[in-house]
Amino acid sequence: QVQLVESGGGLVQAGGSLRLSCAASGRTFRYYAMAWFRQAPGKEREFVAAVSWSGGSTNYADSVEGRFTISRDNAGNTVYLQMNGLKPEDTAVYYCAASRTGLTLRELRYDYWGQGTQVTVSS
Repeated sequence: QVQLVESGGGLVQAGGSLRLSCAASGRTFRYYAMAWFRQAPGKEREFVAAVSWSGGSTNYADSVEGRFTISRDNAGNTVYLQMNGLKPEDTAVYYCAASRTGLTLRELRYDYWGQGTQVTVSS
């Protein structure tokens, strides 16, 4: 069982930066691939970024490639999403998720989810 708690969301102007954190409970955190998804109002939840259990492999959605960076600290049971060059279209609730089956973009492969943190980017 893994419990995930996101933090770091907020209101920022276009072009600004935010760093999201996801704190995980449980000693098995390091065995899970981790990802960030987001859901904008009126839209389906979409993949943002993922990192393998070791941190050695990452994957990004085309819309955030080059602007966002996912990383993890297995000793601290935390995964991060550094978001630079934010755009109004990045406005969404951001969710942290954990997968036992490895690095994947597929939402259904993620077993545990956090409650989400709101990110709002003003123009």
